[in-house]
Amino acid sequence: MITEAKGQRSGAGEARGQGERPLRFYARTAKNEAEAIELKEAAEVEGLEGEIAVLRVQLRAALKKEKRDFPVILKGVEVLMKAVATEYRLSPRARKDLADNFAAAMNSIGDQLLPVGR
Repeated sequence: MITEAKGQRSGAGEARGQGERPLRFYARTAKNEAEAIELKEAAEVEGLEGEIAVLRVQLRAALKKEKRDFPVILKGVEVLMKAVATEYRLSPRARKDLADNFAAAMNSIGDQLLPVGR
């Protein structure tokens, strides 16, 4: 990452997305103080959980419409699938959750195949 003040590369330990430079870049697009506050709040959000939730709500709304726009619905499903896959690839917490869920599923299958007491 290039620092603002000196134009030198920062240390390798600095994680991507940290610091205020990206926020300052986008802050110029805020139309008013309320948008600037929302931008700052959005910058503090980690992961894609919120975006995935919004996609699911929008997809459900599209499916509830009487006249369904199938190309839009298919695109929504595609975007949702990519967001979920990205979340699992990027998030250490999501990896742990996936591993925990997988372990629980395997234990459940094991319990059904070899019940305790038999």
